[in-house]
Amino acid sequence: MSRAKGTPISRRGLMHGSACSVLALMLSGCAQPRTGAPAAKPVTGSTFAFDTYCTFGVYGDDTAPARLADACAHFDALFDLYDEKSDIARINAAAGEPVRVHADTVDLLLAAKTYCEQADGLFDVTIGAVSTLWDFTEGVRPAPEAIADALPHVDWRCIEIDEEALTVRLADPQAKLDLGGIAKGYVADRLCDLLRDETSATGAVLSLGGNIALFGEKPGGEPWETGVRDPNDPGGDTVVGTARVQGGSLVTSGLYERVFEQDGVTYWHILDPRTGEPVQTDVASVTVLSPSSTAADALSTTLFVAGSRRGAEIADALEDTAAYFILQDGRTVESARWQELTNFSSQMGTSIRIHPWRRMSSISRGGFRKVSICVCPHLRHLGR
Repeated sequence: MSRAKGTPISRRGLMHGSACSVLALMLSGCAQPRTGAPAAKPVTGSTFAFDTYCTFGVYGDDTAPARLADACAHFDALFDLYDEKSDIARINAAAGEPVRVHADTVDLLLAAKTYCEQADGLFDVTIGAVSTLWDFTEGVRPAPEAIADALPHVDWRCIEIDEEALTVRLADPQAKLDLGGIAKGYVADRLCDLLRDETSATGAVLSLGGNIALFGEKPGGEPWETGVRDPNDPGGDTVVGTARVQGGSLVTSGLYERVFEQDGVTYWHILDPRTGEPVQTDVASVTVLSPSSTAADALSTTLFVAGSRRGAEIADALEDTAAYFILQDGRTVESARWQELTNFSSQMGTSIRIHPWRRMSSISRGGFRKVSICVCPHLRHLGR
C-alpha cells in the first residue's frame, strides 16, 4: 500500500523552467572505504546530447568517459526527432513506407512497443502526431481542432518492425514517433552494457538529464547515495531526501522543465496520449527506481500520467520497482517498496517554502525533454 506524507514542499521552481529532480551524490569520492585507505576518485567526462548535458563518473578505466560520450553521439544521431537524417525522423517522413534503420533503433522500438502495451494508454511513443503540434519555444498552443484531427493517429499498434530486414514502418502514414519518454533510459542501459563488455570499469554514475544509471560497485562497497531533489528549487541544492541503493536506475518526470503561459494558463511539457491535451494529474514529479533504466524512463512518464494513487499501484505490481511522488499540493507519496529498496531518509522541512499555485497545464515539444542537474563531488553539470 502506498502512503502519503503531509509535510508540504516548496513549489516555486515549478513556475520557472529549469529545475532538477534527481541529484546523484557520488559520495564515493569523499567517503573512506571500509579499509580506511584513501577513497578512489572517479574519472569524469561529459557531453551534450538528447537536449541535455550527459555526465559520467567512472572508476577503474580512464578511457571510459570518452567512449561513453562517443556512444551518446551515436544514439543521439539515431533518435533525434528533429534531425531529418535520424532514423526516427526518416520513419516519420516515410508516409507509411518501410525504412531501413540501425539495429539499435529496432531494439529500442521493440522495447517501446512492450512498454506501450503494458501502460494501457498511459504511454504511447506515437504521441509525436500530437506533440509536434505544440511549440514550447514560441509558446504556441495548437487549436483544439488540430489536436482532435491528430489524436486518432496516436496508436503504438501501427508500428511494424521487421527484425531480420531491419526495417520499421508506420502503418498509419500520419502517425509520428516521439521517443522522448524512453530513449534516454534505453541509452543509459546501453552505456552500462558498454562499460561491462568493453571496458575495465568497476563502477560508474551516469547522468543523462533526469536519468541516473548506477553501474557496478561503489568503492568500499557502500551503497550509492542519490538525493531526490525538490523539483521546485531551480538551480538550488534543496533535496527532499536521499536514497541509498546498490545499483539500478532512478528516473524523474515532472512539471518543471519547459513552460509557457497563454491567456492566464501555464502550459507544461507532458501530454496525455489519450486526449492529446496537457496531462491532468495530482503529481508535480515522480522518481522511479528500477533495475532497468529503459523501464524506469517509460514508467516515470506512465506513473506521472496515471497520478499518484494509480501510479503507486502500478509500481507495486512490478518486481524490484518503486516510486516516489511529489504532489502538487506539496505532500509526498511513496509506493510500497520505496523505503525497502532505497533506505530513503527524508529531509522534508529543509529550506521549505510554500507558494500559491496558478492554474496550470502541461505540454510536450517532443525529443528528449527531461531535465536534471547531476551534482557530484568531482562532477557538476547543469542540464537544461
